[in-house]
Amino acid sequence: MAKVCDLCGRGSTKDASRSHSNIKTNQRQHINLQTRKFEGVTMKICTKCIKSIKNKLGV
Repeated sequence: MAKVCDLCGRGSTKDASRSHSNIKTNQRQHINLQTRKFEGVTMKICTKCIKSIKNKLGV
């Protein structure tokens, strides 16, 4: 399973952690995926989409 949101298609981004001597180490920043059930279908959705769905529904 890929770490990608099923609704918006957002995935991980590249980042660099820097040491005290400014040496760069590449790493990935993964999005916060949650499994939620909407209309009987289980989906992996990012928390940004969950918040926008709750705002649209008024919950």
